[in-house]
Amino acid sequence: MLGVTGSIGRQSLEVAARLGTPVAAIGARRGSDELLAAAQAHPEALVGVAAPTPTEQDRFTGALGSRVSFGSEAMADLASAPGSIVVNGIVGSAGLPASVAALEAGNRLALANKESLVAGGPVVLAALQRGGGEMIPVDSEHSALAQCLAGESLDSVRRLILSASGGPFRGRTGESLDGVTVQEALDHPTWEMGPRITIDSATLMNKAFEVIEAHFLFGIDFDRIDVVVHPQSIVHSLVEFVDGSLKAQMGEPDMRVPIQWAITYPQRAPGTVARFSLTGRDLTFEEPDLNAFPCLRLGYQAGRAGGSAPAVLNAADEIAVQAFLERRIGFTSIAAIVEQTLDAIEPRPLESIEDVAMVDREARALAHSLAGGSC
Repeated sequence: MLGVTGSIGRQSLEVAARLGTPVAAIGARRGSDELLAAAQAHPEALVGVAAPTPTEQDRFTGALGSRVSFGSEAMADLASAPGSIVVNGIVGSAGLPASVAALEAGNRLALANKESLVAGGPVVLAALQRGGGEMIPVDSEHSALAQCLAGESLDSVRRLILSASGGPFRGRTGESLDGVTVQEALDHPTWEMGPRITIDSATLMNKAFEVIEAHFLFGIDFDRIDVVVHPQSIVHSLVEFVDGSLKAQMGEPDMRVPIQWAITYPQRAPGTVARFSLTGRDLTFEEPDLNAFPCLRLGYQAGRAGGSAPAVLNAADEIAVQAFLERRIGFTSIAAIVEQTLDAIEPRPLESIEDVAMVDREARALAHSLAGGSC
């Protein structure tokens, strides 16, 4: 379990404990108290700390001895242990090396790190082909699509339909978003998530990433991937088939369901989520407003451009979101900075993790400058 101290990581440990699935390794970016507690709760597990401070490194070495490793390679080393199910819940493009390592080792990658495919989709697919592993999505929308597609031929698919909650500003005009505060943008109506993904949900950039991720996961072109705003977050996504029928995966919004499905696939195991009742439910659907939320349009633009463009999209967004969280730019400047960065950097092919890293650095530097300085 990589990214074990985040929301996905904590819920993954809960699911593994309930299933009786042994935890062979855990990792996180920093050597926090929470990571140390998880390591002590799983004494047989190897532990990785990607970017510890010197104090954290001394502390973890003293507490865990030889079963802890440090540095940027630690996550990839853990992910490459053969015969593993690797839940990748690392935040950001830092999760890409672990995704590649898991697939090259022939492991099952339970992917919650969407940036792996957004930033490095061609590189991840090449690793999947080389290693013969398998990739099962953990994002609720992509898990829903995968469940709807199980047993179906892709030739029978007319379109994939990703559902979006609409975030805290659903129904607002673009002009009304100029002065929104950080706190307002962090007040998501449905999910409790980390700061960056919560802001991405407010701008609909998270949905832009999910469109790109769906393209790489399922091999469907962008003209056949749609987004619909569904504020109740009960229908997690849908597939429309060429005969006019639709399949939807539904349920209460609870990430333990897609996490468990990714671990137990193709089987299903009993869960702890309360039984869902259809009675008394109103399910509504709306078209997304691309004028008020241009990040979704930028996602399609980058996806269609291909090559390095989605990596630029991801890197520029990460910088712009951080600048907004630090109150150095306004909410609507996020999309503006991303668009300027996309327009300035010509797309080029990606063949390796190093290619992705180079594009990432270039895009971050430009976005830093556009945001008024380094973060």
